[in-house]
Amino acid sequence: MANGVRFNESYPVITESDRLYARALGLIPAVTQTLAKGPGQYIKGVAPKYLVRGKGSHVWDADGNEYIDLTMGVGPISLGYAHAPVDNAIRRQLEDGITFSQMHPLEVEVAELVREVVPNAESVRYSKTGCDVTTAAVRLARAFTGRNKVLCCGYHGWHDWYIAVTDRNKGIPLQVQDLTYTFNYNDIQGVLDSIDGDTAAIILEPIVFEAPRDNFLHRLREICDKNGIVLIFDEMWTGFRLAVGGAQEYFGVKADLATYSKAVANGMPLSILAGRKDIMSLLEKDVFFFTTFGGETLSLAAAKATIQELREKNVPAALAGTGKRLREGYNAIARELGMDYTACSGFDCRTIMTFDAKAGNPLEMKSLVQQEMIKRGVLWGGFHNVCFSHSADDVAHILAAYREALPILKHAVEGKTVREKLRGEPVEPVFRKTSNFNIKPKAK
Repeated sequence: MANGVRFNESYPVITESDRLYARALGLIPAVTQTLAKGPGQYIKGVAPKYLVRGKGSHVWDADGNEYIDLTMGVGPISLGYAHAPVDNAIRRQLEDGITFSQMHPLEVEVAELVREVVPNAESVRYSKTGCDVTTAAVRLARAFTGRNKVLCCGYHGWHDWYIAVTDRNKGIPLQVQDLTYTFNYNDIQGVLDSIDGDTAAIILEPIVFEAPRDNFLHRLREICDKNGIVLIFDEMWTGFRLAVGGAQEYFGVKADLATYSKAVANGMPLSILAGRKDIMSLLEKDVFFFTTFGGETLSLAAAKATIQELREKNVPAALAGTGKRLREGYNAIARELGMDYTACSGFDCRTIMTFDAKAGNPLEMKSLVQQEMIKRGVLWGGFHNVCFSHSADDVAHILAAYREALPILKHAVEGKTVREKLRGEPVEPVFRKTSNFNIKPKAK
């Protein structure tokens, strides 16, 4: 019998997942299409590797095991799997066609919706993935300013201009690597020290898990205005989750350009570039940014239905409420147990569990919690990425699972047996170092 969302007696059987994985080895480089979904993020031998179905906040793996999902597609599932209003919109459009030989009315209708809800969205363009539109935004900034250098903070996708700053930059020319620099979040002085007369853009995730201090975002806006730099918000995570209008609405700060994907179409592949008309107008003739599938209709139909649901049901408020209960519940349990080496932090719509190295190997501690949460029917990756479909019963079950899993971790930490308690290899870092360092422009 497959495991369900309950306190199961045994860890899930994952025979079919392992069969599929064996077929993928040697055929699909790195095995996964999305690093954060790959087997390196889940404890081997316990966690499923392939999911085949989702409904609401629950998913089923290739062996039929059921889980409450706390990853939600790594962000795109804002309403829930198979959310009826969105899926019905997709079905209706599917009857008429997917990709056409000319433009489709949905391109206009969705752009008008985005303009209504997103501050400063004077012009709108579409693509398919987040890195498509962040790269387009950087290209626009360079074209608009006539400058070359970019300062970035956060994760911005796999394209050359960004991955140049990481240690996975093989294949990127040195000339490109010399044009992108990093700064640390909330470090205004670092930004001031890094900009120069050739700085075209400052691009950042408005928040990840750390809150802005001392009007950080507002001060970035002032710095960009003073120095003629284009300010770009990468709102892949904050857009349509933190507020329907994203971080610009939530914090009252307007970026010159903003990029969106993930939550806007409830799982369908769509990304959006929006911003000032005077900058975006360069896409008319001067800057080339066109794709065959930019106007694909199923994703646009999904986005139209999703945005309507987000507005009508005040989904960001619901996400914040659910996330707050999980964050406060986790921290209350950890405090009761005297586990000062683990905590849940971040904004309510998206929080993270951290483990202090003073108590042991953080990845091994995370792996042990994951192992025990999976046994109890919760697909857990160290985050609370909540959706509108997470119910009060889901929250109650998750917190009850924490009440069993965290004492197991506490006992293992105290006995220095965390690694011994693991039934497989621990999780790996999701991505190698991309922050907490600062590369400044070279002196002229």
